Amino acid sequence: MTSPRHVIIIGSGPAGLTSALYTARANLQPLVIEGLEAGGQLMMTTLVENWPGHRDGVMGPDLMGEIRAQAQKFGAELVQAYVTSIDLSTRPFTITTSDATYTADSVIVATGASARLLGLPSERRLMGHGVSTCATCDGYFFRNHEIAVVGGGDSALEEAMFLTRFASKVTIVHRRETLRASKIMQDKARAHSKIVWKLNSEVEEICDGGKGEVTSMVIVNRATGAREEIPVTGVFVAIGHTPNTSLFKHQLELDANGYILTRDGMKTNIPGVFACGDVQDPVYRQAISAAGSGCMAALDAERFLDEVPGHLQS
Repeated sequence: MTSPRHVIIIGSGPAGLTSALYTARANLQPLVIEGLEAGGQLMMTTLVENWPGHRDGVMGPDLMGEIRAQAQKFGAELVQAYVTSIDLSTRPFTITTSDATYTADSVIVATGASARLLGLPSERRLMGHGVSTCATCDGYFFRNHEIAVVGGGDSALEEAMFLTRFASKVTIVHRRETLRASKIMQDKARAHSKIVWKLNSEVEEICDGGKGEVTSMVIVNRATGAREEIPVTGVFVAIGHTPNTSLFKHQLELDANGYILTRDGMKTNIPGVFACGDVQDPVYRQAISAAGSGCMAALDAERFLDEVPGHLQS
């Protein structure tokens, strides 16, 4: 077992790396356990145009590389591993990875949330090249294009309504005949002239026509078995997100959907444990809001440690 740490950060997306930057500058020598998807969802993104300070945009992997290097510059240590178990019952807390066991007087959880996908090979291959899980992030790139939204809940219809600001036509594909969305959202979407419906249908394939970017999608009607190829340049998958909180069940308070509950800033129900980013945010899910909450978690951790007698002088 290694020497105790002031703070360990689990996760290396915008939230985790921002908290690493702030805790490093506070001389807390943070250890960041990067996880299976180092850099978070921005590593699967191409051009990011809504990150402040980059008026011409910045590539997602480049942005994460810069934030990572900045955190390391101020003393953050990063390890490429994933957490296999964690014990938050007593302090110092114990975090076990595939390679080592660590202890820490505070923990910042920034494990994010994973977008649920359709499971098509082409979906992964074309992610960032016409396939997206975030209308707010990518809608601007589809001005005057014909695109599709897959899903039937409130989030799907909200994304479809948002995308009508840019697209010339938005096709909503849902596997059932009835929608899960609230009546008010359904009424708004059905009244919009740009939205067309393909209900009781599933996406069978997302095609690129050999161009390396989305050119169409093939859907199958579940009742008749009829196949139809629809020309689109973008497919937005909006079938929900799964917070990466399996490690923390029965230890941290979660909401009904599995997101970590925070209060009074980024504090969890366990003193000394903080959460930030998409793992506790089912609403905004933006890189900039995740980074902001990472800053908050770092400041909360610093204040917590400052109240531990003699801790920062050790």
